[in-house]
Amino acid sequence: MTTYLPPDVQAGLDEARKRAVRQSRRLRVHAGEDAYPVLRAWEGGFAMEAGKAGHLRGLVDLYDGTKHLSHCLIVASEEEGGEIRFELKRVTPASDEAPVDFERDPQAPVALIGRD
Repeated sequence: MTTYLPPDVQAGLDEARKRAVRQSRRLRVHAGEDAYPVLRAWEGGFAMEAGKAGHLRGLVDLYDGTKHLSHCLIVASEEEGGEIRFELKRVTPASDEAPVDFERDPQAPVALIGRD
């Protein structure tokens, strides 16, 4: 059975679906000073609205709200259904602390108390 909806009703439903997805997602991509909302994400990439993102490529930062998740090297792969899909070529997880080039002893003291 085929259901027919007038074009204006279908466009309204599509817009409402996109708005609901945008409000429920907190993922964002930062490219320089610009930030773009992510519609959906999967293991090897993510999708954004085609009109807002344009054709991003290169090194970007991926955020979940205010938490910095990773640095990503991305390439736009295809545009379909009003969204553009990006492939992740390289993902480097973001860290809160600086990397060290030695092993830290788990039993080491956190701080030293000086003598006066």
